[in-house]
Amino acid sequence: MRHGEAVKNIQSGPSASDADRPLTMPGKQEIEEISYFLKNLNIKFSLIISSPLKRAHQTAFIVSKIFKIANNLEDWDELKPEAAKQALIEKLSKLKEDSTILLVGHEPFLSSFISEIAFGNPGGNLVLKKGGFAKLRILSNFPKMTAELRWLLTPRLMRRT
Repeated sequence: MRHGEAVKNIQSGPSASDADRPLTMPGKQEIEEISYFLKNLNIKFSLIISSPLKRAHQTAFIVSKIFKIANNLEDWDELKPEAAKQALIEKLSKLKEDSTILLVGHEPFLSSFISEIAFGNPGGNLVLKKGGFAKLRILSNFPKMTAELRWLLTPRLMRRT
């Protein structure tokens, strides 16, 4: 899942950082609506893993509250926008095989990651909109992760129902 809509700019100053950009109020509301849509599909998550950047963590937290698994939320540096995909694969490979995990991160990292493991090409044309959701089934884990793309849902589609 890609994080929700975040503020464009935060206050300038020495402590101002892209990592600190929070979700907008409409962004929070959209993530709540999307979370209820996913919950109504009877999707279950055993773990939610988020980028530590504020907008992604806020997105993951909203989902975790709605799914009532706030104690199963972790922040991983391997989901930062500049992270190495192989580091994420290595860390994911250490989780239980039957886990159902929600990753919450950023573009273009997520689209590139999904394209690479599902289609063998990190430069694919897959685009994950803010609040967008992709469901994958992992086929092989490590050292080369492969997956089958099951769903790619846009926020507009999830908010319509």
